Amino acid sequence: MKNAGRLALVALLVLLIAAYFVFGLGRYFSFEFIKSQQAAIAAYYNEYPVQTVLAYFVLYVIVTGSTLPGAAVMTLAGGAIFGLMWGTVIVSFASSFGATLAFLAARFLLRDFIQRRFGDKLAAVNEGVKKDGAFYLFTLRLVPVFPFFVINLVMALTPIRIWTFYWVSQLGMLAGTIVYVNAGTAIAGLQSPSDILSLNLLLAFVLLGVFPLLAKKILDFVRSRKGYAK
Repeated sequence: MKNAGRLALVALLVLLIAAYFVFGLGRYFSFEFIKSQQAAIAAYYNEYPVQTVLAYFVLYVIVTGSTLPGAAVMTLAGGAIFGLMWGTVIVSFASSFGATLAFLAARFLLRDFIQRRFGDKLAAVNEGVKKDGAFYLFTLRLVPVFPFFVINLVMALTPIRIWTFYWVSQLGMLAGTIVYVNAGTAIAGLQSPSDILSLNLLLAFVLLGVFPLLAKKILDFVRSRKGYAK
């Protein structure tokens, strides 16, 4: 039964990816397309707000859940269509739902095989994730240099709990979501998505991401020193 479920999931993912490339759907997730259709999409949203939000949410979850390219451009579109506040709320939940779906799919397909094949080599990693997994995930989510689909895949192979993965992902991705949604509100003035992340902003994300983990390690060190002193 489990093998049948794996085959069905693989078939669905292959179908989605094949459709994306065969029908050239990537052009609808391009920065240029969003810029050219901004006015038309905004007009549709003004006339059909609920339908627009639902369609956008479902599409975002499908894109991120199947690890198809386009999440960054869709986040910009969220800012352009819904504005900063509602765009942030909608994108935050859609991206977290999609990431969790990708996480669950990778865990269902690969985790048993990886743990069975390399369980002895991953024992220390598994133990570390059980202890500090939330901090590691939070750090990775805050630093935009790590592709999110890679984080979803890697974390799926660890013992981290689903709920922990979800809420830490939502919290950790929030800063980056706000930056991209805010940029989307001024999408007409952007020339490309690379205009959003400057070197200084990337460094700020890195420092922000490393700080919680570093602080925890310092606290653990202080506690251990106190224990030795006693």
